[in-house]
Amino acid sequence: MSLEAKIMTDLKEAMKAKDQAALRSIRAVKAEILKFKTSGTGAELDEAAEIKLLQKLVKSRKDSLEIYEKQSREDLAVKEREEITVIEKYLPAQMDESELKSFIQDIITKTGASSMKDMGKVMGMASKELAGKADGKTISAMVKNLLG
Repeated sequence: MSLEAKIMTDLKEAMKAKDQAALRSIRAVKAEILKFKTSGTGAELDEAAEIKLLQKLVKSRKDSLEIYEKQSREDLAVKEREEITVIEKYLPAQMDESELKSFIQDIITKTGASSMKDMGKVMGMASKELAGKADGKTISAMVKNLLG
């Protein structure tokens, strides 16, 4: 089932359940899908594009959450946390730290990377292979840690 079909089904369920957090989140995803489809680029909304779209939504909410927490706006922070939780349901399962470390270690071995100068090579390969399975910041921190 495509993301769009799943979103429509879940939107109906959230309306029936009167779940406001789910409604806000699902409508945001639906709006992003619609914006992507009407962007005029002619790009296809395949699985990789869906993951990228969802990650973008989660990242923007995490950034907002960080700002709200700094400003002690717990009322707004709660909404962002709820939306992050709902949107993350549509993303593939995230790798845990030990899996991520061994995966990146394999990439470092494959590329022959030995210092921070090779970080770009490792990051390019890791970002492509780990799309949707790990956050970019987490991947970057792990690569720095292993190369540094």
